[in-house]
Amino acid sequence: MWQTLARCSAFKNGTSEKHDGAEVPQPFCYQHRMKRALVTGITGQDGSYLSELLLQKGYEVHGIIRRASTFNTDRIEHLYKDPHDPEARLFLHYGDLADGTCLRRILERVRPDEIYHLGAQSHVRVSFDEPEYTADIDATGTLRLLEALRDSTGVSGKTVRFYQAGSSEMFGAAAPPQSETTAFHPRSPYAVSKVAAHWYAVNYREAYGMYIACGILFNHESPRRGETFVTRKITRAAARIKLGLQQKLFLGNLDARRDWGFAGDYVEAMWLMLQQERPDDFVVATGESHSVREFVEATFSYLGLDWKSHVEIEPRYFRPSEVDHLRGNPSKARERLGWSPRVTFEQLVRMMADHDLEMARQEKTLRDAGHVAGIRGGGRE
Repeated sequence: MWQTLARCSAFKNGTSEKHDGAEVPQPFCYQHRMKRALVTGITGQDGSYLSELLLQKGYEVHGIIRRASTFNTDRIEHLYKDPHDPEARLFLHYGDLADGTCLRRILERVRPDEIYHLGAQSHVRVSFDEPEYTADIDATGTLRLLEALRDSTGVSGKTVRFYQAGSSEMFGAAAPPQSETTAFHPRSPYAVSKVAAHWYAVNYREAYGMYIACGILFNHESPRRGETFVTRKITRAAARIKLGLQQKLFLGNLDARRDWGFAGDYVEAMWLMLQQERPDDFVVATGESHSVREFVEATFSYLGLDWKSHVEIEPRYFRPSEVDHLRGNPSKARERLGWSPRVTFEQLVRMMADHDLEMARQEKTLRDAGHVAGIRGGGRE
């Protein structure tokens, strides 16, 4: 269904003109019948939940995706309608945070009211292996987008509200609980890059008067979390062990403590930040923390398994510099935004385990029928 993306995603009910015998779509007249949002990282966990929320609120949603030889759009598959459909309100554009010219072109084409900048190389452990790439996309990529926006709004005179996705990893070695006033002490190339992106955003807000809100989100998970992230790695492995599809789960530091919430709750906080009269920085968290060991115990116990019989420690999964304890203080978000998490830690674990158990059942059914193809998760729960 994505074959028409490159030609059609930027146009909606537009006219056409003849150029050298070819019919070229002309841009839709951007009279604002509804708010228009642009989302980087739209195919990720947060991007998919945020797109759902914005569509429910009546937005027209535009997303930036990187060109790939295989489709990576399964998380938003259920939201998509063909661009020719007059009811379509989700449109995708090829682009990359490494290409500032392309970003400027997309901004001029979409003319958004709000930008949600979620795109990043977001895997902490991978950032140690690819530090230059992580810095280029997460830090300099944010700068490219801010510069493109500054140029674009300088010409149009339009105020565009910008959300910068920060991370609790920016706090790193700082003592918990961490709040908006806690000093950053990053412990990975990913965290350092996110700190740089945060300060770029703050600087552009202060220097140019741009509406830029920074959300410092603590760990947020869901059935749509990438399978290489520790929470999803745990629930997926436990479900497969339950059905005899694998025997062992290899993990790194079980003592690391994190403040885990549900991604579907956290995207609401992103939206609320851009609805305030003035932009500001907000910590988004549950206010409680659990160790990786506790997450393992809760998952395996829920599925009726003894985790000690299946979990082994793999030293190569340890980080060169560890972050021991992250626990956020979300009081500002609660008081100023009226936001609080709805899904508890136990509910989150069960939600993810149930999803991955169903995926494992489907995989087992295929195997029992003689097929070898696995099934990737990531769609609707």
